[in-house]
Amino acid sequence: MFHIIVNPTGGKGKSLKALEKVKKLLSDAGVEFQIHETEYKGHATEIARELSRTPDAKLIILGGDGSFNEVLNGIENFENVTLGLVPCGTGNDFVSASGHPKKIEDAMRVILDGNESYIDFIQLDDRRCLNVLGAGMDVDVLLKYASMKPFHGKVKYYASLFYVLAHPKWHHMKFTIDGKELGERSVFMIGIGNGKSIGGGIPICPNGVVDDGKLSIVVVNEMKKSRIPIELPGFLKAKHIKKPYTEEFEGSSVKIEVLDDSQFEADGEIFGGSEINCHIVTKTLKVFRAKN
Repeated sequence: MFHIIVNPTGGKGKSLKALEKVKKLLSDAGVEFQIHETEYKGHATEIARELSRTPDAKLIILGGDGSFNEVLNGIENFENVTLGLVPCGTGNDFVSASGHPKKIEDAMRVILDGNESYIDFIQLDDRRCLNVLGAGMDVDVLLKYASMKPFHGKVKYYASLFYVLAHPKWHHMKFTIDGKELGERSVFMIGIGNGKSIGGGIPICPNGVVDDGKLSIVVVNEMKKSRIPIELPGFLKAKHIKKPYTEEFEGSSVKIEVLDDSQFEADGEIFGGSEINCHIVTKTLKVFRAKN
């Protein structure tokens, strides 16, 4: 039995179109399934929590990074659960990092083949993050995105990005990685990656690997504001990693102390706090994944 979790209003119709394809593929394969449609924000978390109490719960999530995050945060008993990821969101950054197919038919073939493997996730105080935990510029972009009305989808995201780049802010924080204090920084942005990218393909943590047991930590420090438009093409091609204003670390745990009013985002969900503590979790989250 497969349990399909889907937001019927997601992706401006993409989710429902994907659902029809998934239903047909499962029916053609002679596999039983049950559909769980979400009705409000956080409902996928509640559904996943309930289903994870049942042994051998096979969950197929139709959506993007936000939907995957909601389901991850609902799992109570990881031993019972295997996730199948069918991307039909706006960004789909995590599936790009994890190697899951982007085409629905190919994603379902992986699920029906039944090969299971573990992928990592980030435990962040009382919440979980699957792809990237960020602060600074990416949060500023999301806040602008929420208030910007004339555009939609990726166009809206990039319009928000260009606005923030034209009006940059510095964020003041103190870092500790694996117990080693790194001191205070004035930063443009931070990425703590299990995955690699944000915003539909901006590779803030290009060296992130979803199953290596490590966090990829990228700190982009304050620079001359006049250089930001010049540096943008490099960000889009991961060239910022080699720039003198960027620091890159690996680790299993990170503490960030906030020295101003900065906020954070985890898989696109914004939250606040004066201090956050996160660590990588391995050999816990099972997914259907193609054999290497």
